Amino acid sequence: MSKILEDWEQKAKDKQKANKQFLQKLQTRRGKGVEKLLPDLHEEAFTHVDCMDCARCCKSISPRFKAPDIKRISKYMGMKEGAFIDTYLRIDKDEDYVVKSSPCPFLGDDNACSIYDVRPGDCANYPYTDSYDFFKRPNITYENSMVCPAVYYVLEKLKDKMDL
Repeated sequence: MSKILEDWEQKAKDKQKANKQFLQKLQTRRGKGVEKLLPDLHEEAFTHVDCMDCARCCKSISPRFKAPDIKRISKYMGMKEGAFIDTYLRIDKDEDYVVKSSPCPFLGDDNACSIYDVRPGDCANYPYTDSYDFFKRPNITYENSMVCPAVYYVLEKLKDKMDL
């Protein structure tokens, strides 16, 4: 295991303010171009993090289920869209469909996803450590750094590489 990831949950809590400030600084001109570092850092992070061992995202946060996700997943499950929504989803404060309960009802005891092949777009793209979304939504990235060890890893590596 990487030294960065030792006790990462506590470190993420301890560094909340600094990480939030760092992500906000990346929004300035001095942070431009840093997105080019993300693909390699993403790959590096996932040499240390195995989602099947963790699944913290599925256990604690919900993806948004957009209309195409609902259509695709309900069809896959052999359900009418309305029944799928009534059974599994609720509308959150942002007016998005999210799962009614945590952990995700599609997460198995072995941390495998029962709808993996048709999972929501948010799940497929999570944790956004290889895309511009990592910087575009700094508050979400900051929150994700306390949920996902890969996000924390990439954030710490970026701080090492950047002089902000």
